[in-house]
Amino acid sequence: MSIEVNNESGVDVAEAELVRMSRFIMERLYVHPQTELSIILADAEAMEKLHIEWMDEPGPTDVLSFPMDELRPGTPERPSPAGLLGDIVICPQVAAEQAATAGHPLAEELLLLTTHGVLHLLGYDHAEPEEQEEMFSLQRDLLSSFLGKQAPRETMQ
Repeated sequence: MSIEVNNESGVDVAEAELVRMSRFIMERLYVHPQTELSIILADAEAMEKLHIEWMDEPGPTDVLSFPMDELRPGTPERPSPAGLLGDIVICPQVAAEQAATAGHPLAEELLLLTTHGVLHLLGYDHAEPEEQEEMFSLQRDLLSSFLGKQAPRETMQ
């Protein structure tokens, strides 16, 4: 798997952990090992511009996902095809505020947002109650398994 992290946020982030989390998710969901993913850490100003442009909503947000090849999770017998999974853009400044509110470290919030972003790239959504339950349950399970403890509660709206 090719996972590239580009930190443009000015915040010191454990980029290797985001790569490990992404790889863990992709392996657990049987995404082809030659799949590519890009993670961009953006400052609040850049994130606000993206949020307005793509979601027509003011202010910076925590994470945005931009799927490329519309890959979906595979199975042990039939992994997803290889391709470009897409881009995740995370704003560490917004993540820091959410982590403080939730009472857990920034590093855990960034792992939560990475998980959330990868799941969106794989077609999961939370617009409807059933979708939200499925996505957030999987998100908790993946984080708990990766962290080896209780996953942080979702802080996303």
